[in-house]
Amino acid sequence: MKARKCVLLIVVVPLVLALLLSGCAPSATPTLAPQPATQAPAQASNPTAAPKQVTQVTFWGDWGGEGEKQFNTMVDAFNKTHPDIQVKYVVVEDMLTKFLTASTSGQAPDVMFWDRWRTSLYGPKNVLQPLDEYMSRDKVLRSDFYAEALRELTYNNKLYGLPITVDARALFYNKKLLDAAGVKPPTNWDELEAAAKRLTKWDGNKLQVAGMSLEDVGLFNMYLQQAGGKMVSDDGSKTAFNSPEGQQVLEFWSRLLNEDKVYQIGFEKGLGEGQDAFVNGRVAMMYTGPWMLSTYRKYGKDLEFGVVPPPAGPKGQKGSVMGGFGLVIPSAAKNKDAAWEFVKWWCAVPENSLLWAKTSLNIPGNVKAIQDPFFQNDPFWKPFLDTLEFAKIRPPYAGYSPMEVDALIPKLQLFMEGKLTAAQALQQAQEQGDKILKENNVQ
Repeated sequence: MKARKCVLLIVVVPLVLALLLSGCAPSATPTLAPQPATQAPAQASNPTAAPKQVTQVTFWGDWGGEGEKQFNTMVDAFNKTHPDIQVKYVVVEDMLTKFLTASTSGQAPDVMFWDRWRTSLYGPKNVLQPLDEYMSRDKVLRSDFYAEALRELTYNNKLYGLPITVDARALFYNKKLLDAAGVKPPTNWDELEAAAKRLTKWDGNKLQVAGMSLEDVGLFNMYLQQAGGKMVSDDGSKTAFNSPEGQQVLEFWSRLLNEDKVYQIGFEKGLGEGQDAFVNGRVAMMYTGPWMLSTYRKYGKDLEFGVVPPPAGPKGQKGSVMGGFGLVIPSAAKNKDAAWEFVKWWCAVPENSLLWAKTSLNIPGNVKAIQDPFFQNDPFWKPFLDTLEFAKIRPPYAGYSPMEVDALIPKLQLFMEGKLTAAQALQQAQEQGDKILKENNVQ
């Protein structure tokens, strides 16, 4: 859907300035001193109240289809309780490119749906509005949110958004296959390897059932956390994965792939387009996120599955990567105060965060909302809530994502295909990755 260009006309009526955000926070931009209200002229008799000025807020996102319906559920709920602020959701294709253009042309939206890891890329561009003064003014507590999610929305000690979802990978397993093999859900690498070996089935040299999926080399960060390593140095200036811990991860993968033969590269893709190897019982265990729960639960008895937190590494260390989305306000937004009321209503009020969770089947960024029985009494959500207690975000440096995508992952793929040794893959990724970090990170 093409983005709609919105021209927002705001008429400020002094008589009703104090009523613009009735029941909400003051309408002054936090960096400016509040202006005194103008004295209204006295009425001789039977005074008639002037109509409230309605502020129109434009909310950009790139979720269409079901996602658009979910967003509009939240927009409609807000609009019904805020007659003086009306939000409109607009689906925008190629949103980030259009956002940068809009930021310099006077067409910026008031609120944006935001993949949180991008904060380190766009924070240095000064295109996002810091929320720290709003938070302080309205006494919104940071402790009400996942600390790692807030860290991912922070650049140069300034907070640029609030989280609406959090997620992390956990281990999904096929209950029927595990029961048939007499295997319990694994809790550490040794148990994971032993379980994968017992669950794997070959028919001659043709793999019938993979004990576990090794398709996604992008999970290296998660395994590295479990091994006790880290992706980059503490200041983000250099890579740190070419280490004994990084070597240990690749040795573990190599053993599973080449000695234990629990997987075969290309196995899942070879099943054909639209085929889900986990649903079809062709992969017994796999790492994925809570976004797959609603899909897998639709199969009912045809797919009996369970979920456990990621198994711990050799020394008992746990690890998973936290991701998720947030809401941000562009620095060029025309209606920052009204936009903040919308963001605050959605993210900082547990009841509204819970409404979003039930509507979208996502875990909200508000930690009070997850105390609801909707999450606490559901055995499928608990493993993810447990995982989020130790999950870490991607390192929040501008050069990190380009480094991971362009330097590390391609070398890991070559390693899994047997075209590079572990030492070669890590060394080559380090050399290229260090250059990328140096070129992209802003000091």
